[in-house]
Amino acid sequence: MTTTRGRLTGRFLSCALAASLCAASPAFAADFATEGAAPPPAEETLPGWQFTIAPYFWGAGVTGDIAQFGLPTTRIDQSFSEILDSLEFAGMIVGEARYGPYSVSTDLSYVQTSESERTPLGLLARRVRVTSKSLRWATLAGYTVYEDARIRLDAKAGVQLSQVETRIRVSGGLLGTRTRTDDATWVDGLAGLRARIALSERFYLTAWGYAGAGGSDFAWDALAGAGYNFTPNTSAFLGYRGNGVDYRDGGFVYDVVQHGPVAGLVFRF
Repeated sequence: MTTTRGRLTGRFLSCALAASLCAASPAFAADFATEGAAPPPAEETLPGWQFTIAPYFWGAGVTGDIAQFGLPTTRIDQSFSEILDSLEFAGMIVGEARYGPYSVSTDLSYVQTSESERTPLGLLARRVRVTSKSLRWATLAGYTVYEDARIRLDAKAGVQLSQVETRIRVSGGLLGTRTRTDDATWVDGLAGLRARIALSERFYLTAWGYAGAGGSDFAWDALAGAGYNFTPNTSAFLGYRGNGVDYRDGGFVYDVVQHGPVAGLVFRF
């Protein structure tokens, strides 16, 4: 009976942790913030500060290995539609301040998922509920290393704070009501390049790649996509993004890759 409960708990743990990954991680959607309009010619660079706010959403599936609570490593492989079933709350927003070739951007995302199910026999516990929370906060500084009438290339570097928490609550049966929590917090340094090409006054292409380490053994993020300017101050973006992180600390393992479509709205002022 204990073996059956362990398998059930491990399954729910992997499902909830996978669901928590639907937010950006390492989150660099802050790059949406500079996609609001086609880059002006060098001699017409906009004066003063430019500010941007950009809510976005990433419909990512996830594959990888996770382990918590002293349980064996569990392999996960879930599509976004499967993850969406356990989603309770998700909030993702970025902001950027730019002055000439210099920029500072921040990307904040929070996701909470929960799943509950009755145990097969109901002896030790009748119901298991797993709640997972994921917080990501990235801050990047950037500098434009090349720019002309159509192309802009930025070098960016910064840090990302990651926090993952999972709570398991069992109720009923011989164990009564018990709750256990396992969590981890770490910081990674990341650096890379972002490029943008203006195809016309309305359409543009963009791509970026970042990599680094620190609290994790390795973290990376890459994206390619296109955008459309409705007005000089408002645009929409659609692309495909993938990233991964390999974090290990004792029995805590968080080695995952996420990938899927990403979309956002950009408001500049």
